[in-house]
Amino acid sequence: MDPELNQSDHCKNSSYVCLERSGSGKVDVIIYTCATVIILLTVFGNLLVIISVCHFKQLHTPTNLLILSLAASDFLVGFFVMPFHSVLLIESCWLFGFHLCNFFSTVSVQVTTLSVHNVTLIAVDRYFALSNPFLYSKAVSLNVMIFVVSLFWITSIFYSFAILYTGGLFHERIQCSGECFINIAGEWPIVDLILVLVLPCSVIIVLYVRVFAIVRRHANAIRRAKKQQITENTKYTTDSLTSEIKAAKALTILVLVFLVCLVPFYLYMLIAGSISITLLYKVANNIATLFYLNSSLNPIIYAFSYSWFKKSIKLILSCQIFNTDSSLMNVHLN
Repeated sequence: MDPELNQSDHCKNSSYVCLERSGSGKVDVIIYTCATVIILLTVFGNLLVIISVCHFKQLHTPTNLLILSLAASDFLVGFFVMPFHSVLLIESCWLFGFHLCNFFSTVSVQVTTLSVHNVTLIAVDRYFALSNPFLYSKAVSLNVMIFVVSLFWITSIFYSFAILYTGGLFHERIQCSGECFINIAGEWPIVDLILVLVLPCSVIIVLYVRVFAIVRRHANAIRRAKKQQITENTKYTTDSLTSEIKAAKALTILVLVFLVCLVPFYLYMLIAGSISITLLYKVANNIATLFYLNSSLNPIIYAFSYSWFKKSIKLILSCQIFNTDSSLMNVHLN
């Protein structure tokens, strides 16, 4: 069959056209301004997290390294994915051609996989730290966590390329004018659903249910300690437990927001086969927006949940990080 005729028939059957929007110039300016503000907040919010964890030596901990890894993937979303996606969503049409569509699709899949793996690692880290604090402090060093995070980044990148290459993205494929979406063939959609949604989310949910139980037990221990005569050693242990509980609660909020943004993205994939191409394309773009907005929300969660992030923001914005020995400054609020 003639490829050109096949492409023509496919595009005709898809009924996808670039629609002219009826909005006025002022409306366009407002919409694009809002999109630009969200993108800038995503990029610079996550950049602040990256600078904070990298610059201040007090923040060089295994848990904060996981936060750094998540912020890095969120930064990629804001810098490489959201600008293209915003134009696509506003214009209802892909304007950047075939090659940029491939680049956009590749980065989208990779940052999605990286985000899921980062949040899963955070869940495992918090459970291990709370359930076996002494073993955690001995076994999980900064170098060990650097190795684990690097391994997950490399694995995620190779996994994404495997999906996109064997699934047909990098082969010659049909693309109608004005559309850009990932159409992965074979068994990969089911494999991806299991490996990137079902298994990680199951691990996240099970571990955080156990984290809640541990936090509740620790909270009861703290209340009992406060009712008794507290020695210096007991007070130190109590303060340590309180710090761990606060960290667990903050990361729980982050994970819950992540699941709310992620699950709809994969639920639509389950029913994608029964939806027309045009409707699927529109639904996919809208649901993907929710997932990408998670990258904008994470720095806000840090700002409300972590005292060190509030302090480091002040130091960064006031340019105090350029002072001599600024990396040794105390960034925890008293």
